[in-house]
Amino acid sequence: MPILHLFLVAVIQGLTEFLPISSSAHLILLPKLTGLTDQGLNIDIAVHIGTLGAVVLYFWKDVWFGLSGLPQLATGKIDTKQAYFAFCLVIATIPVILVGLALKLTGLDEAMRSIAVIGWTMLVFGIVLYVFDQKGPTTRAGDDWRLKDAIIMGLWQVIALIPGTSRSGITITGARALGFAREDAARLSMMMSIPTILAAGTLTGIDVAASMDAALARDIAIAAVFAFGSALLALTLMMRLLRTVSFTPYVIYRVILGTVLLVIAYS
Repeated sequence: MPILHLFLVAVIQGLTEFLPISSSAHLILLPKLTGLTDQGLNIDIAVHIGTLGAVVLYFWKDVWFGLSGLPQLATGKIDTKQAYFAFCLVIATIPVILVGLALKLTGLDEAMRSIAVIGWTMLVFGIVLYVFDQKGPTTRAGDDWRLKDAIIMGLWQVIALIPGTSRSGITITGARALGFAREDAARLSMMMSIPTILAAGTLTGIDVAASMDAALARDIAIAAVFAFGSALLALTLMMRLLRTVSFTPYVIYRVILGTVLLVIAYS
């Protein structure tokens, strides 16, 4: 694959994976609106690996906190904060894995990859994010994340399987609805992304592992590096902006893009 194509895919994925504007929508729109060939599952996996590395590096203290609870969780005990946090992350991930697998097996995941679907989800869930961000209470901190919250946010995350919804956007919406402050909502959303990306990467990686060759390995490495850099930049900027700015700029972008896509889809 040409370097420029790899760069475009990786940067788009990296910049949009953790911003509440839907990375999957932008990756679907790239070939539809530009005429470029679809990058395929191999490159999809590569850019997800890159973004996974970025979120692990940026939130390394939280990641280590969760990882340190896994040994105890494996023994069936959840009587420490670390083990309880790891347990909540596991529970929050189960719904999206089950529903995602069902969509993949039935072929419905491909059926939803249309400009009209993306236009509607961009518009509708952008407005939903705005409503909960502006009207939702700010009464809780991230340290107050409980099992009930993990289940609720896990169910919100299932909606992100519809292209254009945005995994980060919908889980942040769910967290704001539960009363978490903006920064804490974003942090919880990012932590939920780690097992979700791992699960999705494993599921698709099994399908493409047999087709690996030297040229493909090179493309995967290049795409992963580009995605890592752009994702780290996007994360840094978003988390800094949230200290003084709401999610409204992202909502405005979603509404404008959604409206344009609906005009294109129905014209």
